[in-house]
Amino acid sequence: LEAIRSAMHEEMERDPRVFIMGEDIGHRGGVFLATDGFIEYFGEQRVIDTPLSESAIAGIALGAAIHGMRPIAEIELATRRSQSMPKLLILLVWTIIIL
Repeated sequence: LEAIRSAMHEEMERDPRVFIMGEDIGHRGGVFLATDGFIEYFGEQRVIDTPLSESAIAGIALGAAIHGMRPIAEIELATRRSQSMPKLLILLVWTIIIL
């Protein structure tokens, strides 16, 4: 956990395009406290609390990446990641078709 926390912090310091979003990651620091203190250090523009919607988090991350940002999409539990993957793949295919 500390290695992940350190890597996220290092990349966010190095590149202003990097931002993190997820459920309760702002003032609460996430379920595992991986982002504890990030909102105070980087601000609300780069540490974004999202609603409980893994599909929305994945879709926003994809859109941000397509537009040159470097999102970190924090989805807390592995079982929830599988819910967003089919929609994310559909979005990716449509994006490739449109571009």
